[in-house]
Amino acid sequence: MRSTTKTLSPTTPLLDRSDERFKVDEGIAGAIRTFIDRVKAGDLGSLPVIVGLAVIWTIFQTLNPIFLSSNNLINMLFDASTIGVISLGIVCILMVGEIDLSVGSVSGFASAMVGVLWVNKGWPVELAIVAATAAGAVVGLVYAQLFNRFGMPSFVSTLAGLLAILGAQLYVLGSTGSINLPYESPLVNLGQSLFMPAWLAYGLIALAAVALLAKGFSDASRRQNAGLSGESSSKILLRTGVFLVVLEGIALYFNQDRGIPWMFGIFVGLVVALDYAFTRTQWGRRVNAVGGNREAARRSGIDVHKIYTSVFVLCASLAALGGVLASARLASASQQAGTGDVNLNAIAAAVIGGTSLFGGRGNAYSALLGIIVIQSISSGLTLLDLSSSLRYMITGAVLAVAVIVDSMARKSRVSHGRA
Repeated sequence: MRSTTKTLSPTTPLLDRSDERFKVDEGIAGAIRTFIDRVKAGDLGSLPVIVGLAVIWTIFQTLNPIFLSSNNLINMLFDASTIGVISLGIVCILMVGEIDLSVGSVSGFASAMVGVLWVNKGWPVELAIVAATAAGAVVGLVYAQLFNRFGMPSFVSTLAGLLAILGAQLYVLGSTGSINLPYESPLVNLGQSLFMPAWLAYGLIALAAVALLAKGFSDASRRQNAGLSGESSSKILLRTGVFLVVLEGIALYFNQDRGIPWMFGIFVGLVVALDYAFTRTQWGRRVNAVGGNREAARRSGIDVHKIYTSVFVLCASLAALGGVLASARLASASQQAGTGDVNLNAIAAAVIGGTSLFGGRGNAYSALLGIIVIQSISSGLTLLDLSSSLRYMITGAVLAVAVIVDSMARKSRVSHGRA
């Protein structure tokens, strides 16, 4: 019986590019096959969130036709922006497998600082915002030192910080307990009544589509030059076209009412910037490496202490910035700012959006998707005039499902050798 094994000669290429296994899938059918293979391997991406969001919107729209009205969705964007910015910081800290339980207190303290420095002390509002954000950075630096130098678990240090910073917030506000911000000020207008011009919204979406198209062709070219299969031109064009049509349609819908809030635009801008940092910078690659395997990252020459310091500082700074935006939204700084469910919603948004609790997997868009899910639940139940107890229970159930999906996907990736 003759063997069918090929013998490699010095001129035989290591990769036979004519082999069917190395051909690039073409068209929609190829995209569907690739997507199914990724799901089977546990690479679910944003699929569970998008499916869940579609189910939530369908249910609430059926129960109350006002839910998907442009006016209600615009209010949702305002409310989602404040917690969303805080959740961005949680994504950073979860990427390295740690946690910050004090983000709510940090946001409340930052809003109190803005009120005291701006209204009571007469500082320029810009300087007050910078000081509040810097205070958040200092808090993150303290957490990093406790973690790096003394090995204090982040759960313990940030839990202690939650209590200490809450006390500082009450102390700063004093006996009055609340400070009203000037209603006609630019900061309050940002939180309540500033909207993008329609032409700017359409232009920014078109610019994002061009960037997505350029990135797709660049990545495909780089993979092909390395001898790997890359996405076909038709698939890249299809994805970009869907992106452009969907987002321009959403912008058109909002612009028939008041438009897209500037505060939400700031949030999305931070999401895009952080996504770029995670995917296109050396810092982002090192954050993923430390989150995936700290010891392996250390042995490869990465200064893990600096990485932990950077994410702790970034998390607390974003929490402080979120507190500033929350004060703008409410036009006040009070003892209740940052309390209640702010902590839980910020953490839940990151996890529901797809950031892994185990570290090493996630992206900035997790905060965007997750907070939209949470805010959709809150808005829908409010329109139905149901108690907040149901909102807590439903949000908790959604969070539990997200963690279960994350754990199952992780096991699937391990079984496929992709952990």
